[in-house]
Amino acid sequence: MNFLKVYLLIFIFSSFFSFTEEAEKIVGVWFTEGKTSKIQIYKVEKEYFGKIIWIAPNGKKEDLKVKPTIGYQIFRKFTYENKNQWTGGQVSDPRSGMTVSGKMTLKDEKTLSVRGYVGSPMFGKTVILTRAE
Repeated sequence: MNFLKVYLLIFIFSSFFSFTEEAEKIVGVWFTEGKTSKIQIYKVEKEYFGKIIWIAPNGKKEDLKVKPTIGYQIFRKFTYENKNQWTGGQVSDPRSGMTVSGKMTLKDEKTLSVRGYVGSPMFGKTVILTRAE
């Protein structure tokens, strides 16, 4: 009977650590499309955020309503949902100046799909980030 309890505890702890490890796969530095900026994704408690840490000197900024600067928080409050999906967050769009709902999907170790939308994910836009590290 004690063997079963020990086995169950080991299973529960290993599942928890595996879940945490999966969830943190997006933590790191990512290039935006066109490599015009870098976003650092980081974790605060159980949520994931992203801020701009580098902007290309020749980056095209004239069509942006919000002029992003170093430290500008572009992703907020994403939570790990299941294998390779983070949901419930918000994405700030410098082109429109709007903050919209967001969903992230890790396609592979070097590719992160970020979808911003209003209402339903069906009506939105996806950008692809590539790992910078």
